Parts: sequence; structure tokens; C-alpha cells
Amino acid sequence: METGSPDDTGAADTTDAAHPARTEPARNDPAQNEPEQNDPVWTEPVWTGLPPGLLRMRRLLLVVWLGLLTVAAALLPGLFLGPLWAALALPPLALLVWGWVMLERNWRSWRYAERADDLLISRGVLWREETVVPYGRMQLVEVTSGPVERHFGLASVQLHTAAAATDATIPGLDPAEAERLRDRLTELGEARSAGL
Repeated sequence: METGSPDDTGAADTTDAAHPARTEPARNDPAQNEPEQNDPVWTEPVWTGLPPGLLRMRRLLLVVWLGLLTVAAALLPGLFLGPLWAALALPPLALLVWGWVMLERNWRSWRYAERADDLLISRGVLWREETVVPYGRMQLVEVTSGPVERHFGLASVQLHTAAAATDATIPGLDPAEAERLRDRLTELGEARSAGL
């Protein structure tokens, strides 16, 4: 039996001298200066996805527009030119099916994370794009909601910064979440710009 094992009935010597592996590294050890995995530098941001209402809205718009196009491409040539011409409805129908799948993939790719000094926005299926918006650079944060978005109970948060390249939008949020995010970003932006 090993000394100090759980089955040992005797008292084990647990001092650092008995276990040299437990001794602390020397102060000039470069490995000691590296941050640990649970250090805030190494933590993964907490990502928030978009609500499913945005996917429902986009799919409804897809069905309305491409569904009408499919019906028109099938009926009009089929009635006036013959039944074989109704096959012209196949391309818009295939586009509708492809769009249905791609809309979900695009919706799943959108996410955002609030960090201590900036806001991360990630999106894209084939080409991933991640935008970092520092709070101190924000000049204007606005919540917008068009008639279709309002019908589905959605709103978008638009961020304007000093550099137009870092402007960003988070679409399809719940209005309460959009207002909370706007207020928080405005407050953090004012605090960071006052500190500059």
C-alpha cells in the first residue's frame, strides 16, 4: 500500500517536504506568470442566440413570395401554353425548399455576447463574420421595428460607432430584450467614453 492512500489506517505525512511535487514554483518561473484556464482572460464569452420568431417571420416571407411565384409559374404557362409548360414552376419550388433550409442555418449562426469592454456579434454560415464593437466607440444605439417585425413581436438593435466599418445590427430580438440591450449598451458606452 502507498503511504497516504485512502485504505491506509496510519497517519500519512502530508507536508510539502514529503511531496516535492506540491511545492510552489519559484517566483521567477515564467510558467507561473501565464494565466490559468479559469482566469477571466481564458473564459469563453456567453453567447445568446436569436429568438425563433425571426426564423418564423423569414420563412413566412419566403413562402409568400416564392410560393406566389411558384403558383404563377405553374398556372399561367400551364393554362395558356399547355400542361408541359407548368414545369416552369420547378425552379422556384426548388429555390423555396433550398431557402427554407438555408434560413434556419443562417438563423442558427447569429449570436451575440456581452463582454466587459465590448460586444461580440457573430454570424454567417459559409463565411463566418465576427464583429467586435467596443463600448467606448459607440455613438448611437437605436431600436427599430418595421411593420412585419412588429406583427411578429420583434425588434432590431442597431449600433453606430465612430468608424462605419464597425457598425452592427442584431435583428429579430424580443422588444423587451432589445430595449434592455439598448439601455445597457448606452450606459456602458457613456461610462467608457467618459473614462477616455
